[in-house]
Amino acid sequence: MKFQAAVLHEYGTPLAIEEIQTVDPKPGDVLIRLHASGLCHTDLEVIQGSLAYPLPIVLGHEGAGVVEAVGDGVSLVSPGNHVICSWNPSCGHCFYCDRNQPILCEVVTNTRPKGHLMDDTSRMTVNGTKLHHFSETSTHAQYTIVPESGAIRVSKEIPFDRACLIGCEVMTGFGAITNIAKVPMGASVAVFGTGAVGLNVVQGARLSGAEPIIAIDVANEKLTIARRFGATEIVNASETDPVDEVKTMTAGRGADYVIEAAGITHTFSPAIESVRQGGMVVLLGKTDVQREIPVRWGAMMGERVIVRSSYGGARPRRDFPLLVQTYLDGKLMLDELISQRIKLDQINEGFASMGQSDVIRSVIDLQS
Repeated sequence: MKFQAAVLHEYGTPLAIEEIQTVDPKPGDVLIRLHASGLCHTDLEVIQGSLAYPLPIVLGHEGAGVVEAVGDGVSLVSPGNHVICSWNPSCGHCFYCDRNQPILCEVVTNTRPKGHLMDDTSRMTVNGTKLHHFSETSTHAQYTIVPESGAIRVSKEIPFDRACLIGCEVMTGFGAITNIAKVPMGASVAVFGTGAVGLNVVQGARLSGAEPIIAIDVANEKLTIARRFGATEIVNASETDPVDEVKTMTAGRGADYVIEAAGITHTFSPAIESVRQGGMVVLLGKTDVQREIPVRWGAMMGERVIVRSSYGGARPRRDFPLLVQTYLDGKLMLDELISQRIKLDQINEGFASMGQSDVIRSVIDLQS
């Protein structure tokens, strides 16, 4: 079948809206008619060339839509089901999956860098040339094919533009609080960076009953938004030392839990400096994989725990429906995360606006 998609042909150049072609679903495949796809900073990293993937490629990894067709052997979803794409499917039986670490699935780790699905092949072409998949999802398109474990059935009550956010930013930030840190009621939490992921850390802390919840950023607009998501205290790191402020707000000890969600080189060190002895730091943000991060050795002493998390400890088939229900119950803020809704042919403008302090998430309406 043929459909429209945003294709990256060369690093540092605009995405091209082109007609591409995909094959019928193979065994284990799920064909999804996508309705919404969020623009994530990880997509931008590929466009800029700081995250290397084979080209040409269809980006996007935060999508939601309706199952159009399935391949042989698929039993977890069927045509007509509403689904959220998970950018980290898993085989369920490799070394890491057997050890309850599906984020490290060896099958995905071996095939993803090639721009392939889990059977180590591509399903897409453009003008007869092989197209590569991004994070097993490629959601900046009207349709996509994903592995069965990457199509998570959810309630039809949630709008697609809200649902797609759960597939990356919400799961990553919220899960850092609930799955990784397991923050108890009354614990103090400091959040470095209040972009899309950081705001979900903040609301995860709010729903966990944390107190205080300290939001740290350099943009007052973002800090104002963080207040609405549940921050009880805000710190503008361009105006004052965030480490001193966090300690002042926590009786001089430092926060029980510190979540680094900015992904800026100079925020990792103060995040580690801001946690109390015996506390935990969760590093969500990321930078160039070859870059060294300066950390004072003494900041890691005192039984502090430092953890890296890429997806908030996600178990998508368990977590996505729970997050959807939390939204439907009026507790999880998703509407407020969407700064603008755009069409597929406006995708380059959407990425260009990503650095604006008042833009949290741009979402593509793929069926308008």
